[in-house]
Amino acid sequence: MVQEQIVARGITDARVIAALRRIPRHLFVDPGIVNRAYDDSALPIREKQTLSQPYMTARMTEALALNGDEKVLEVGTGSGYQTALVAELCFNVFSVEKLRVLSRKARILLDQLEYQNIALHVGDGTIGWSEHAPYDAIIVSAGSPSTPKPLLDQLSSCGRLVIPVGDEQNQTLLRVTRTRSGFEQEQLGECKFVKLFGKYGWRD
Repeated sequence: MVQEQIVARGITDARVIAALRRIPRHLFVDPGIVNRAYDDSALPIREKQTLSQPYMTARMTEALALNGDEKVLEVGTGSGYQTALVAELCFNVFSVEKLRVLSRKARILLDQLEYQNIALHVGDGTIGWSEHAPYDAIIVSAGSPSTPKPLLDQLSSCGRLVIPVGDEQNQTLLRVTRTRSGFEQEQLGECKFVKLFGKYGWRD
């Protein structure tokens, strides 16, 4: 998976590549589709959510430009796979999941894998987790109609926010960097994610 789907497509961050090799992706998928765990596609998990395509997971993580000492906010814990990947690369991860059943399942698995630098919270990810702000990086694993203002507010100086933005059919992966004068935005390519529901995302 790593060689054919990640490295061959241009992911070059050695730390991201090494972390992907360490994490047993098959533990994060439902038993009925464990044979597809390393496929080049997104996979369904509970509650109509998805485990992102391996390449997209790597692409978003590389865009965070982590060096090991950052505090990171993740919006959308999901299966916990992206959470684990980020935890391999930074000091602390604070992850918010709207669906309690997913958060509980992820907590059990992440504890089994002995991650001790991950805090999970059930709530509206579009408002972030202000108690632990500011964050050096924020990663959003669901598509939003626009960039939620609370997430921008919770970025530290020079902090990076990686988020899919667009409508239901067409989304663009953005990296927004906080500067002294405001925010700089880069487009990182097309993508398609499930909806980010919440006060500053899609409404239920």
